[in-house]
Amino acid sequence: MAGKSENLSELNRRNMEAAMRLAQMSIENSQRVMVLQSELAREMFQQGVDNARALTSAKDPQQVMQLRTQYAQETAQQMMVAAQKVAEIGNDARMEFTRMLTEQLASGNQEMVDAFQGFFKVMPAPNANIMEIMQQSMATANQAFEQIAQASTAAFSGIAEAAPKSAAKKK
Repeated sequence: MAGKSENLSELNRRNMEAAMRLAQMSIENSQRVMVLQSELAREMFQQGVDNARALTSAKDPQQVMQLRTQYAQETAQQMMVAAQKVAEIGNDARMEFTRMLTEQLASGNQEMVDAFQGFFKVMPAPNANIMEIMQQSMATANQAFEQIAQASTAAFSGIAEAAPKSAAKKK
């Protein structure tokens, strides 16, 4: 019985480590987005100051309109580049999360099955159907995970492809 308890403890430890890696990854990606936002805000502020200076030295209304149009185009382009970078960070995070979850499921499934089998064997009056139901549930969960992973891959690929096209149209 002690060996089975150790197996469950080890499984819990590894699940906790995986959760900690995911939390760390989330923190790092949040920091990357915050740095990106901070840089964008700083650049846009500086451009706003530069644009205001240029507007005050404009000689005629046509030059004012030309400067405003140029500033609007540059701002839109910067926003699209920033949106593309955020999408890339999200896509990278999604791929890493999928990789980690797939790795965790692959290594944890057999361990969990083994741990449950050991647990059910030491129970008084073991029920063979419980093990079968548990294995079917795990298989169903794996299939659901694979479908979610495929759907999220398709969705993020669509976003990642749309951002550069949209940026190209704005130029």
